Amino acid sequence: MAVRPEILRINATKPEASLVQYVASQIQAGQVLGMPTDTFYGLAADPFNLRAVDRVYEIKSRSRHKALSLLIESVDQAEELSHYLPEHFYELARRFWPGPLTIIVRAAPRLPLKVTANTGNVALRVPAAEIPLAVVKAAGIPITATSANLSGESECTNAQQVLDQLEERIPMIVDGGPSPREIASTIIDLSGDGPWKLIREGAIPASAISEILNQE
Repeated sequence: MAVRPEILRINATKPEASLVQYVASQIQAGQVLGMPTDTFYGLAADPFNLRAVDRVYEIKSRSRHKALSLLIESVDQAEELSHYLPEHFYELARRFWPGPLTIIVRAAPRLPLKVTANTGNVALRVPAAEIPLAVVKAAGIPITATSANLSGESECTNAQQVLDQLEERIPMIVDGGPSPREIASTIIDLSGDGPWKLIREGAIPASAISEILNQE
């Protein structure tokens, strides 16, 4: 028998510590949850738990060739998860983090290949939203950030939309109200030896990134 997910309402601007700890404990225990970010609602899981990572792909019906992006709390955490961070990374992090900029860098060996989809790269972001930041801090680990929707379907900007799409596929949805923006994060790739690459233009315009990096 299908079980509807628990809907857990958390204050978006002042997340209740006890509720945040409860969510963090669920992620630490290997659950995959729906949760708000500073863009769309995402699927939050422990990237070091291979069963949980598998479950993220199953829930979304997502291709295993697509790497999962991670939400982190700081540049220090980015350093722990990466093999090497170029100077451009620090320039962009200073300007746009916390915020909707996802940066792809070379992954540290400790990150599971399933998370990087065997690319050797990892996509990182410090979200400008209190709930995911609080959960990452409480859990003591980064969390996955892929959007909480079925592959090919529209992204979700509130808990009800997540429920409508994923229904009994996940045990819990954290309801932090409507998303603060309805545009995906901008993704840039700093993993190569050459110049940076724009993978997806989203909430931060490419021109703003070019301005920081002094490139056309």
